[in-house]
Amino acid sequence: MKIAIVHDYIKEFGGAERVLKALCEVYPDAPIYTAFYDKNSTAFEHFKDKKIITSWFQYLPYSAKLASPLRFLTPLIWRSFSFLKFDVVISSASWYITKGFGSRQNLNLKFKIKNLKLPVEVCYCHTPPRWLYGYSTSVNFQKYFIVKIYAAIVGFFLRRYDFNQAQKVNYFIANSEEVKSRIKKFYKRESTVIYPPVSLPKGNKQETINKKDYYFIVSRIVGAKGLDLAVETAIKGNFKLKIAGSPAGYYFEYKKLMDKVHSTSSGQVEFVGQVSDEDLVKLYTGAKAFLALAKDEDFGITPVEAMSCGTPVIAFNGGGYKETVINNKTGILFDNYSIDGLITAIKEFESLRQAQGKQISEDCIEQAEKFSKERFKNEIKDFVNKVVH
Repeated sequence: MKIAIVHDYIKEFGGAERVLKALCEVYPDAPIYTAFYDKNSTAFEHFKDKKIITSWFQYLPYSAKLASPLRFLTPLIWRSFSFLKFDVVISSASWYITKGFGSRQNLNLKFKIKNLKLPVEVCYCHTPPRWLYGYSTSVNFQKYFIVKIYAAIVGFFLRRYDFNQAQKVNYFIANSEEVKSRIKKFYKRESTVIYPPVSLPKGNKQETINKKDYYFIVSRIVGAKGLDLAVETAIKGNFKLKIAGSPAGYYFEYKKLMDKVHSTSSGQVEFVGQVSDEDLVKLYTGAKAFLALAKDEDFGITPVEAMSCGTPVIAFNGGGYKETVINNKTGILFDNYSIDGLITAIKEFESLRQAQGKQISEDCIEQAEKFSKERFKNEIKDFVNKVVH
């Protein structure tokens, strides 16, 4: 089979990029088609040895910064590619409407071409674009009136475009039951759940037992990830919190959070920046617990990474977290999304940790094994082989 992989863009290395990396391991000869890439990004380092084919948008000055404000160009970006020489297109789709390259309904053809063979598209959907369907996003630009009007106009047309593109997809794979329900709701399509891969270097088993005195978060330093709640709770509850991650290009969100820490914290909160996978494992392993605080996470790969290091998770009881964290066994799920609610959840966790001892770490590792990279690669290969042959 001749296979192409399509990904939104290559700019930040997060959960979607770990999926892309695993897809490249399954299909090492498949080129990556993408809207643009940022050569100076952490993501590009992971894919620089791959054959990457970009759209014309790559050649615009400041393309990485203009992708969001010029999102109305999305249809033109994806129409600039042709996939007729491929048997299968695997699209890795999130906010950039990266779908609609398949043969289910070729709505772009004005006339029929005899014997035209179109590729089968398998869309691995991380989520329907959050900004199109009312979910919280990394940066809340719509708090500005002019931007709100602009977003409403652009969103109206791109929602219709997104729906039409979704009808061209031959097969949907959802990254969670949460996203499966969104695909059904917004696209009226069925999907198969294949959870994302979790793969980190092996940590020190002794460190898994001897936990240090801090809680941990790894996230892009942006909105919608619950960082404000974590910081405010650490300050009020007087516990140590370490946060790993980069501003991901959203400097103003990062500066706002840093200003809050510097003005109100007495050393409880520490930003450790972007770290290597090896250092990330050490931070996961040493933490008493990992905090997962997004309100409606699509899947949430970081709680599973934490559990793979033997570290329990305190998570908001919503979104994909409900599919990975086992309440009162591998962590605590809480409903009261507030400082007091999180403090209560931390107290419940401390009681759980004392009652279970090292068993909680063993349960976490066992749970995380359900989301291994090998499992993901096998399920993807089996799915593609089944639907294509």
